[in-house]
Amino acid sequence: MPVSRLRDIPGIGVDKMGNAADAVASAEMLRLENLDTDLRPPPAALAATRAAVDDDAANSYLPFLGAEAIRRAAARRLSAESGMDYDWQSQCVISAGGLSGILNALLAMLEPGDEVIVTDPAYAGLLNRIRLAGGVPRLVPLLVRDGGWRLDLDALAAAAGRKTRAVLTMSPSMPSGIVHDDAEWAAIATVVRKTGAWLLHDAAMQRILFTDKPPFHPARLPGLAERTVTVGCVSKEYRMIGWRVGWILGARDIMKDIGLVGLTNVVCQVGIAMPGAAAALTAEDDGVAAATAVWRARRDLILTELADLPVVRPDGGWSLLIDTQALGMTPEEASARAFEGGRIAATPMTGWGAPERAGRHLRFVFANEPVERLKGLRERLRQSWDV
Repeated sequence: MPVSRLRDIPGIGVDKMGNAADAVASAEMLRLENLDTDLRPPPAALAATRAAVDDDAANSYLPFLGAEAIRRAAARRLSAESGMDYDWQSQCVISAGGLSGILNALLAMLEPGDEVIVTDPAYAGLLNRIRLAGGVPRLVPLLVRDGGWRLDLDALAAAAGRKTRAVLTMSPSMPSGIVHDDAEWAAIATVVRKTGAWLLHDAAMQRILFTDKPPFHPARLPGLAERTVTVGCVSKEYRMIGWRVGWILGARDIMKDIGLVGLTNVVCQVGIAMPGAAAALTAEDDGVAAATAVWRARRDLILTELADLPVVRPDGGWSLLIDTQALGMTPEEASARAFEGGRIAATPMTGWGAPERAGRHLRFVFANEPVERLKGLRERLRQSWDV
């Protein structure tokens, strides 16, 4: 029997699908199960990382809150995006990846039983970190409208209450790919102001947009600057998954607590990875625009090929969802049949929200397979699903 903090934490499913695909070791297998990408990191980041391997200063626990270069770069980036002036010394802490930063922030914010408003679907890793920190996820549905996702504003307003301690946002979100519009951000801001909650913003994919609109940071909203804690990372936009470098920025008081949690939890970051991360953030061309164009082309191909199936359009990010319940299959059944009959590895969304909502869907990640290999996806599904 697991300890109480683990009883309501299921796995994320991605590991099982990835292990199964690795075991088959087939070049024909489409790897749509995991948020990897085949697109290379910025050249400057690679060069800085190679140099760090031979730099004794990078082989150190110190400084515990992160190297000065990456803290300065992260503070400079967020200052430009948010319109706030962030001080790198008192308002920025480096974490061992973005999700480590999310957990550290939640541990600094929540008392046991506090509620965290979050969308449904949402990444199971986010939901599980809320639970691990003693919080209770308060799920707000995403609705399908005009082929894409929209936030249920009535449900959002109803979710706010005396136990609301944080609102966790991600735009674009994973796995849905929703990009919040002005009305949704205004409603989120209303909830934060009404409840006095923290806005914990996961900015991992903020610039991976297919909407032809500029990215928006919620700290720009009236009254939210001092209530917003932002967590970013080099994993998605900069294609640096293996570096495990993230950053957390917010008001000075909460950042003291988040720094203490980080020092107590992971102690320090990956020393030889921080110089590469800093180089990515300060590169003249970080490659994000070019990479986003490639990911958008892959998304567009899948949407075209699967136009007759219940696929929901993502407006950003790396993945899209298909409602397999509407096709008469559970996501687990659809995943198994696609794996065996179509050589497609795809993760069911079990545990990524409520069973009646997220639990209806199968996720396709389009970040790691080129257009040439994605062609014919519809025929693979026809052969395995008989639809």
